[in-house]
Amino acid sequence: MTYDKPFLPDEFRRRVQDVKRRMERAGLDLLVCQDPANMGWLTGYDAWSFQYPQAVLVRLELDVPIWMGRLVDVNSAFVTTDLPPENIFSYSDHLVNHPELHPFDDLCELIKSRGWDSDRIGVEMDAHYYTARGHQHLVKGIPNAKFFDSCGLVNWARLIKSKAEIGYMREAGRIVSNTMLEIIPTLRPGVPQYQIAAEVYSSQIRGIDGKYGDYTSACPLIQFGDNTNAPHLTWTDKPLPTSGLVLLELAAARRHYHAPLARTVYIGKPPEEVKRLAKVIVEGVDAVLEIAKPGVVVEEVDAAWQNILKCNGYVKKGRSGYSIGLNYPPDWNERTVSIRSGDRTVLQAGMCFHFQTGIRLEDFGAAISESFVVTEAGGERLTDVDRRLIVVD
Repeated sequence: MTYDKPFLPDEFRRRVQDVKRRMERAGLDLLVCQDPANMGWLTGYDAWSFQYPQAVLVRLELDVPIWMGRLVDVNSAFVTTDLPPENIFSYSDHLVNHPELHPFDDLCELIKSRGWDSDRIGVEMDAHYYTARGHQHLVKGIPNAKFFDSCGLVNWARLIKSKAEIGYMREAGRIVSNTMLEIIPTLRPGVPQYQIAAEVYSSQIRGIDGKYGDYTSACPLIQFGDNTNAPHLTWTDKPLPTSGLVLLELAAARRHYHAPLARTVYIGKPPEEVKRLAKVIVEGVDAVLEIAKPGVVVEEVDAAWQNILKCNGYVKKGRSGYSIGLNYPPDWNERTVSIRSGDRTVLQAGMCFHFQTGIRLEDFGAAISESFVVTEAGGERLTDVDRRLIVVD
């Protein structure tokens, strides 16, 4: 079997060494990762298998991580990673969906066989696929171990992107730009909402210039008319109206590296209030991209945005953006840095963010967002779609 691996082995070795240094500082002997993005970032493992228990183990004295998953997924581990065969394990398939037993029972046996059952073990307590039941079986199966929340240890290691990773981010930005530009002309009165969504999926995966797109971590978020102030609604079978707002929040993924993008479209003649809000949003994004340089504190970025809004009589509640990169369903944010007041993270070159500008008023909402990478010159836009209220006659 052949597989085009996205990174050279040296990239994974560097990542593992970085994580091990972080483990030492946190006082951990062993790290159990179940977040599929963290598993992929550490080893290259890539398969739609995260619906079942699986894990990558990092131990301080081991040069190479250990992968454990379902028997049917072992070949995926062989194909997508450079892990040696002796570091790839499967659990007994009868443990899948068992009413009393759990795949982590076999993980406990593996840990005990290595003499690691008294370790200080970090686990991803807030990862989407790390379940309460799985944790119970770990604690019961190796009672002499001491368990700690790893507090997103690997997520934080992923924050500053390598040159190769930024290359994939830029490719994702080109794909989502192309998708947005292809979708906007299809927004015509009478077109069913689901047809718009179908065209989005097609364009996302076709990619551009021979660079295909992966499945994204979240579905296209498309709202119409009054629903534009409810940002996470999806499509229905209703036709587009003869006039009104359409809010599109899409992403593209290249080797699972994501670049989200939001644009607001008006079918027909837009009211002055809508045009004004869009103009203020664009002004605020420009201020953010100008200030987003290494050494700037994240909350200062948010303050620049909030100041523009305040001067124009608007308020943005909640965070204004978040770090992005490699991810799997159900979310494309890295769950680390949030662009908001109180986040004292210092920007460094190579960090990537989605600046999500959604402003929701009583009757409507608008968003004109940007994905960007922090550079010495400021935030480099990963996308190339006009930053304006887009009017479709």
